[in-house]
Amino acid sequence: MDNTMYVALSRQMTLRRELDIVANNIANSDTTGFKLEGTMVRTEPSTGASMIDGPATLKFVLDDGVTRDFGQGALRKTDGAFDLAIEGAGFFKVQTPDGERYTRDGRFTLSPEGKMTTQSGNPVLGEGGEITVNPELGAVSIGADGVVSQAGEQIGKVAVVAFDDPGGLSKTGDNLFRNASNLQPQPSTTAQIRQGMLEGSNVNPILQVTRLIEITRAYESMAKTIESSAELSRRSVERLGRVA
Repeated sequence: MDNTMYVALSRQMTLRRELDIVANNIANSDTTGFKLEGTMVRTEPSTGASMIDGPATLKFVLDDGVTRDFGQGALRKTDGAFDLAIEGAGFFKVQTPDGERYTRDGRFTLSPEGKMTTQSGNPVLGEGGEITVNPELGAVSIGADGVVSQAGEQIGKVAVVAFDDPGGLSKTGDNLFRNASNLQPQPSTTAQIRQGMLEGSNVNPILQVTRLIEITRAYESMAKTIESSAELSRRSVERLGRVA
């Protein structure tokens, strides 16, 4: 396989990865709190290549990770007492068996013990720990500052934290993120909580479908490049054979 084919193949590999990510964006365009993802690529020079007139340096295309756009998604009204949306920068804190996790998915509910939990049953953390509600005391009110009140008394405060660099968060599934950096989360000073609302995905499906078409065309272009290079090599071998 010659140099052209190696370079084109390296680009095809990153395009396949990007295709998977864009398809995942489209699939989650209606997922509560989902954030748009993209790929990062980089070029890596290789000195092992050679040309007719001597050594050459080629730059291969490599996958360099996933980026996320933590921009605000649209808020929609649900009137659910435990449906919460964050307006601004920040994340809810959730306690899981593997440690604290962070999410923008505010589809919370009550466990049989009266604890505020995620749909998966993980407790939602307040500034003083888990938040417990007494269903017999009536409706629950949650203010923009996260204060949880019931029967006129404060029973807790939903914690909303922010990161100086949210790029340090790593996806763990179930719409949760893990702090994979050494940066410690700080209480958000700008975020506001909206009770009875949920934040939608910030994915624009039309733009993602357009990107899907662009990636497909780029992949096909690389395939044609590989085919053309292989055809040139075949013809060169045939001509050399005739001369011999």
